[in-house]
Order: sequence, then C-alpha cells, then structure tokens
Amino acid sequence: MQLLANGLIGLVAFLHFYFLVLEMFLWDKPFGLRTVGHSRSLAATTKVLAMNQGLYNGFLAAGLVWGLSLGDAGYSIKLFFLTCIVIAGIFGGLTASRIILFVQALPAVVALGVLVFL
Repeated sequence: MQLLANGLIGLVAFLHFYFLVLEMFLWDKPFGLRTVGHSRSLAATTKVLAMNQGLYNGFLAAGLVWGLSLGDAGYSIKLFFLTCIVIAGIFGGLTASRIILFVQALPAVVALGVLVFL
C-alpha cells in the first residue's frame, strides 16, 4: 500500500509541476489558451496572477517530492502538503472553476485517503 500511496503522491506532484509550467510559462501561449479556455486579452491581463499561482503550485509539488524523498519519515510532510492541495482545490473549485475540484482536489483526496487509511 505504501507503494500505491507514493505513486499517487508522485502523480499529484507531477500534476502540480505541470500546473506550474502551464501558469508560469504557457498561460498566454496557444497551448495555454486552449487548455484554460481564455482569450488572449484575458490571458494578458491575468498573466502575472497566473505566474504567482504557478509558483505556489510549484511549492506544493516540491513539498510532496520532499516528503517522498524522506521515505517513511516523510509521512507528516506528505500529509501536510496533500491537505493543503485538497483545501486549495476545494477553494478553487468553489470560487474559480468547478473543474479544479476534479483536476486538483480529487487526485489529492485519493492520494490522501490511501496514505492515511490503507
């Protein structure tokens, strides 16, 4: 079960590194515009905010990788960062876009559930 939990946590970390790249570097590029469904003008006006958000997603991913790198000793770190991601995903899903509940919160909830209960 530890292997499954760590695999899911690795997936959540990968997603958050992807979010970092999307929000910091691709936000106003064709791929980013298609992915988030924004117009060029909206992307231009929100680019700095998206970059800030991307940086935070990178910190969340780094925290998960840190927890994974510590093995069993990283349990508390993995628990903390997964909980932060779940809270951020729920908040984003309620305030920005419901898709965030499925793309960010749900994978973290599954990983958290496996980490804690299995």
